[in-house]
Amino acid sequence: MSAIDTAMYVLHLVFGGVWTGSVVFVTFAILPLAQDGTANAEPLRSVVERLRWVSRASALVLLASGGHMAGTLYTVESLTGSPRGHLVLTMVALWLGLAALVEIGSSKLADGFDQKKVRQPARDARPFLLAASVVAAGLLVVGGLLASPTLL
Repeated sequence: MSAIDTAMYVLHLVFGGVWTGSVVFVTFAILPLAQDGTANAEPLRSVVERLRWVSRASALVLLASGGHMAGTLYTVESLTGSPRGHLVLTMVALWLGLAALVEIGSSKLADGFDQKKVRQPARDARPFLLAASVVAAGLLVVGGLLASPTLL
């Protein structure tokens, strides 16, 4: 394995883990504070902006690193005709879903915070961020399956 391949694997895993962790943290630690009105809009705005930054940066890094890995490990035929290829395509679909769900959920929060509201925006964003957390967990499962040389 070349140094560039190793770097791509490391970037992919680190940014995937950070993205997943940040989504789950906001969903299960920050969102309940907003829902019960414990936190004010201003500090929450900073958390949501950081989530957006992490999500967008991670999406770009994962696109580049995953694209490199897919380009060096797979052909079109192996992506569409093998179980491992199907897992890679599943990961791409989950990746797109996670990016969309985080954008929608964080936008609902940010729009409410602009109006100095906290509880209702948190309630509006909750289904999207819960779905994003499930998708993030699914990404980790698929990544684990792909990392296992003996499973498939």
